[in-house]
Amino acid sequence: MKIAAVCGFGIGSSMLLKMSIDKAFRALGRSDEASNVDIVSAKFEKCDAIFTSEQMAPDLRQEVKVPVYAVKKYMDVAEVTEVLKQCISDLEK
Repeated sequence: MKIAAVCGFGIGSSMLLKMSIDKAFRALGRSDEASNVDIVSAKFEKCDAIFTSEQMAPDLRQEVKVPVYAVKKYMDVAEVTEVLKQCISDLEK
């Protein structure tokens, strides 16, 4: 599974979110990968799901064909882990 962490420029907050996703994957005993990209590149990113802010999620949902999950606190690994669990559950259906 590959998760894309998305922010406006693909540098700052998406990198923080990517790091939290990586920690969440490890906490769940998974070796999946995450990447960080900007909002324009997200439309072309080969991934299974996108994690982003609540503000960007609605626009991305209209632009991409993969599930988009909103995360409130990028550095809150517990929250990211819960969102990741939901994502995994949704994708395994």
